[in-house]
Amino acid sequence: MNSTNLIRPRITLENIKPYKPGKPLWEVQKELELDEVIKLASNENPLGPSRMAIQAVSISLTDINRYPDSHAVELKKTIASKLVLSEDQLIVTNGADELITLISETYLDSGDEIIVPSPSFSEYDFGAHLLGATVVPVKLRENFEFDIEGILSAVSSRTKLIYVCSPNNPTGTYLPKDRLEELLNSLPKHVLVVFDSAYSHFATEEDYTDGLEYVRAGFPVMVLQTFSKVYGLAGLRIGFGVAPKEVIQSILKVKEPFNVNTLAQTAAIVAIKDEEHVHRSTENNTVVRKQLYDALSGLDIHYTESMANFVLVKIGPDAKFVYEQLLLKGVIVRYGDTWGMPDYIRISIGTEKENRELIEALYTIVTGLKLANFRSNV
Repeated sequence: MNSTNLIRPRITLENIKPYKPGKPLWEVQKELELDEVIKLASNENPLGPSRMAIQAVSISLTDINRYPDSHAVELKKTIASKLVLSEDQLIVTNGADELITLISETYLDSGDEIIVPSPSFSEYDFGAHLLGATVVPVKLRENFEFDIEGILSAVSSRTKLIYVCSPNNPTGTYLPKDRLEELLNSLPKHVLVVFDSAYSHFATEEDYTDGLEYVRAGFPVMVLQTFSKVYGLAGLRIGFGVAPKEVIQSILKVKEPFNVNTLAQTAAIVAIKDEEHVHRSTENNTVVRKQLYDALSGLDIHYTESMANFVLVKIGPDAKFVYEQLLLKGVIVRYGDTWGMPDYIRISIGTEKENRELIEALYTIVTGLKLANFRSNV
């Protein structure tokens, strides 16, 4: 008898599904024996990190025998100056994922509830299930618009947190400023809104807000930000949260010491100042995103207009086949079954060269499908 079968994990783990990331480059290259692979699956910055950040990390390598600054003092000073905040409104974490877990550990007891628009980022659910809380999904409306009325009607005395990802992952849609204000002004005082604006730098609509103005105004809002997207530091795992100082002080009680490594802090301090790199990254995203729209329209493929660095594409019943065929051609995208959307794929915005290769591969696959369907109907 295997005695380990008697060691019972917590019951709440039955609700937790391990996060399923996009396939890494090396795995596809090895599996399919391909020399070149394009990864358009994880919403990374295709231009890479700031050269200034790379140089700063290289210099700081000699200090990695020392523990990192547990409070990220210099980085918080830099962020506070850049975003016109006070340092006591900031917490620096090992990516936004850690911060979501910390928020859950701070505020959720077994039986509490969180409200999450659906589909959205799965880590919100993970944090709640970890603490034995209940996830109350509110389905996005037609065209993946946020259902503010649905969110408000789902609020109960057990509601502790409401997550809003804007631009939303995986849909790319956003919550306009006036609708966010409506939500904030209508909620009871015991609810904290966690506003995840990880993709805020890519948003181009005038009525978009990254949520920071509402923290400055004193609303019960926690804004999540990351250095993984526009700053290109996904491999170093670093993000931060902005909230009223009382919220930050509570979360700091459950934060592990030394949670963000020295190299990540060093890179972030420099990256947030490199406005030229940010501009090049956002400009590339806007241009290439438009090129992808045009190509999809030419193929008569439906897509959702996005304010992020990815596009949700509706293929239909052949979505899994298209995803697999793109893999065989060395192009990694994300299949929508991750979010319960088997008719969709999500395509990250790459460089113009990567985009051209994606479009050529997609054209070959889709035209082949149309021809096969035509012949089967004749």
